[in-house]
Amino acid sequence: MTRSVCAKSAFELWGHGRTHNELKTSLLSYPAENMSPFMQPDSTYRINVYTFNKTLEFAERIKRIDDMEYLPFEGTVSLKNPQHVFCLLEDYGTDPNNIPENPDYVYFGRWIADGQRELIRSHSVKNRHFIGNTSMDAGLSFIMANHAKVKQHDVVFDPFVGTGSLLVACSQFGPMCVEQTSITILFMAEVEKLYLDVMVSDASKPVWRKTPLFDAIITDPPYGIRESTRRTGSHKDILKPCDGVYAESHVPVSQAYHLSDIFKDLLSFSAHHLVLGGRLVYWLPVYRPDYSEEIVPLHPCLQLLSNCEQVLSSHTSRRYTLSGMDNQAHLLDPRFSPYEGHNAFREKYFSGLNKRSNKEDTQSEKALWMRVYEGQETRLMQLITPVLVKALWMRVYEGQETRLMQLITPVLVVHSAASDRPGPLWDGSMVRSCYCGWMSVTLR
Repeated sequence: MTRSVCAKSAFELWGHGRTHNELKTSLLSYPAENMSPFMQPDSTYRINVYTFNKTLEFAERIKRIDDMEYLPFEGTVSLKNPQHVFCLLEDYGTDPNNIPENPDYVYFGRWIADGQRELIRSHSVKNRHFIGNTSMDAGLSFIMANHAKVKQHDVVFDPFVGTGSLLVACSQFGPMCVEQTSITILFMAEVEKLYLDVMVSDASKPVWRKTPLFDAIITDPPYGIRESTRRTGSHKDILKPCDGVYAESHVPVSQAYHLSDIFKDLLSFSAHHLVLGGRLVYWLPVYRPDYSEEIVPLHPCLQLLSNCEQVLSSHTSRRYTLSGMDNQAHLLDPRFSPYEGHNAFREKYFSGLNKRSNKEDTQSEKALWMRVYEGQETRLMQLITPVLVKALWMRVYEGQETRLMQLITPVLVVHSAASDRPGPLWDGSMVRSCYCGWMSVTLR
């Protein structure tokens, strides 16, 4: 519990039930020899009442505690500094709009320890002096640090460090941190003693010696959504070197860095530079309709230990992937084929957004025509004007006059059908004259 950010507290369960009567029966059947060490006359204790999805008044809490008099407490009550803490927990379900009068389940036990949920608040992005549009949430950062098993005197590396959120979380547990392509965030987090070094370079062209250096590699590569995926280089065969006079201010030529290449380079780098037993922890963006276990990048030197999903939208998510260094015997295995399969993630991501927008437009149009059939004639013209006229005028400017007439006529005929008039609201000549009138007003 000294590192857990997912668990709030741990308890030794003494009894449970759906009602307080069932809880009493369960507690009375609990072995007395297991209770007695914590209920000695010379001990101090306190009872806390916790409720989930409901708030109890103070008087109700006191009543709950008084009802526990059937337990053989012999010690002295101490609210400030008790030796033993006992807890009554009441679960009222998960629906805040339908809270039951009585709890769905009740538990009683001895408190053992609290988790480290406080770290999420103290390391919140809101409290940071500097953040970016890809700064990782504090809770997820600590989960990644725990899965990487970072500890004191470890060397942790982030090849896509950004604003340093992952290394700030890792520094809580005492490792030495190395970052690449970033400003130094660890000084801002007041853990500069754990800062080892920073290097500005291209992650696709590692400059490290090919020897095991790092105990953990923890990173969140760019997906091409909020941050571009670029690397130095050019498609040209020969590049003209920059003049020495302008070398310091020279901006190198860059080209696209596909996601498949990012993960291929990341896994290859990890296989060469992780110590035996070291861990690689990273996020993998996926398009959910196309996802399968086969598209998770693998390397013969790394063993896949964990693969779970964080849903981002209805069509996209990212996979939390954990790999452990197995051995380096297959570094030159010719059967290893580079990972491919995510180069189109950006296009699919935005195509999903466009589809959702088009779906909303279709639903709006459908609701409009439902009003037609309900006979709301006056309201019909008020609704048609802002929705269709703009599209009609766009076609006018493009010279599609014939198509414009085809669009206007069904609208007027349908409107007439929804009314009590025997024929069309406007005949063809009226439509043409109205169309010409609109043209003259617009083109004036």
